Amino acid sequence: MNRRTFMYQLSALAGGLTLGSRGFGSMHNALARPGKSDVQLGAISYSFRAIPSSAEEILGYLVELGLDTVELMGGPAEQFAGAPAGPAFPRNWRELSADERAKLRAERDAAAKETGKWRLSAPMDKFKALGKMYNDAGVRIDILKLGDPRWSDAEIDYAFEAARAVGARGISFEISNQAAERMGPFATKHQMFVGMHNHTQVANEGFSFDTPLSYSPYNMLNLDIGHYVAGLSTSPVPIIRKYHDRITHLHLKDRKSAENGGDNVSWGQGDTPIADVLRLLRDEGYPITAMIELEYPIPDDSTVMKEMAKCVAYCREALG
Repeated sequence: MNRRTFMYQLSALAGGLTLGSRGFGSMHNALARPGKSDVQLGAISYSFRAIPSSAEEILGYLVELGLDTVELMGGPAEQFAGAPAGPAFPRNWRELSADERAKLRAERDAAAKETGKWRLSAPMDKFKALGKMYNDAGVRIDILKLGDPRWSDAEIDYAFEAARAVGARGISFEISNQAAERMGPFATKHQMFVGMHNHTQVANEGFSFDTPLSYSPYNMLNLDIGHYVAGLSTSPVPIIRKYHDRITHLHLKDRKSAENGGDNVSWGQGDTPIADVLRLLRDEGYPITAMIELEYPIPDDSTVMKEMAKCVAYCREALG
């Protein structure tokens, strides 16, 4: 099947037709964890940000790469469900003048308010159709990166309801004690996970995963192993062993250690032990999804899909 035919069938799926299903939707619920027989390998859809990234296009990329699970960004999911469209964040942001940036911020703020209103009556049937479209193509939406502690209570409830509708185990957002305290009660209420994503603040004095985890048994970690190495210059393997039952999913990327500059680099050129981490998940049977996050600069003679294919091959080779 070529790309054009595949995308046509995806469009048909969105309209109610079906492809062959692997049955993910029928056996998946909010508290289901990936099976222990294999490492669940997928990608965060942020990896495709530099190329057209509608929900349908993202699904096409995942199928082409042979990946069957995804952490889907909220933007494409909400757009599929009919959210009002706002101005896209330009790739040439740094080249804009101060006036152009101010105008764009105002436009995006206004669009965000309209989207906030839309969320209060958003149709869950569209999110269910989104989950079905992915399931029927053999891809499971594991986590929906949707929700913000600054949102109203009703909007946060909506984020969990949308995640449940697509068949995800929960939502994800950036880690902080304040965010965890705000979102924890909602996670408990909906009995769905929140995966809290770290950057290099893990190296800050007094930082601990224990505090954000304490606000709900459903508060979990979305451990970014590249950021962890760039912040602390130590292997994430011990922290995965310690918190293996409180981690929803990992972000896989290769960064250099802090003492080596912390750069985000092509896999195999940094200090992040990606292969060791994958083998740990396999050998210990930890039910933690491993999500590829393409964040290093794309070489001039390559493409996003070529680099993603390299990352997938790296993981497959590590797992034998």
